[in-house]
Amino acid sequence: MIDVREAEVTTMSEKGQVVIPQMMRKELELTPKTKLLVYRKDNLLILKKLEIPDLAKEWDDIVKQMSKKGLKMSFEEIQKEVDAVRAANR
Repeated sequence: MIDVREAEVTTMSEKGQVVIPQMMRKELELTPKTKLLVYRKDNLLILKKLEIPDLAKEWDDIVKQMSKKGLKMSFEEIQKEVDAVRAANR
């Protein structure tokens, strides 16, 4: 449910640009170039911050988990597995 007491008023420019109020930008850590998803339901627009995963960190986590389990795979073997999963999901 949306709390209308937290509503702010903004104005759209001729180019369709809308300024997100400063307080909301700070609270949500929205910085220039932040990607937002835009959803529409009838006359309601919803913006959602797009969380882009840190792939380097995720890769490091995978390598650590593999090391703990004593698994050793070459880059080529890993790429082959990734390709197989992607193909299966198509």
